[in-house]
Amino acid sequence: MDKNTTDGKKTLGNTTSNGATKNVKDIVFWGNGDLFKLIGKASSKKEGWMKSTKAMEIENVGCVVQVTTQQDGQVAESVTFVPMVKIEEIKIEETKTGNEVTERRLVSILGME
Repeated sequence: MDKNTTDGKKTLGNTTSNGATKNVKDIVFWGNGDLFKLIGKASSKKEGWMKSTKAMEIENVGCVVQVTTQQDGQVAESVTFVPMVKIEEIKIEETKTGNEVTERRLVSILGME
């Protein structure tokens, strides 16, 4: 079984389209595979669950936020629009390959946090 899967079928460890391309051999994208940016994610391969929050920024307007919960093969999702926020990326470190590891959060576009 793959280290990123719960049952050999579903990959839980993907955080970007680049990572998904490496882990899911038959993945196909149409458009921007990273349109939604990962804000936070927690999962347990052993217990078979995953929770994630993703956001799509609409510049100078706000963000569409999607929350996903997967457990025992069941998926629940919620989507909402949050006005007057943007995605802030915080650089944490450089990896050996030069890729940045980031933390993301939603912040006010008015400069107020």
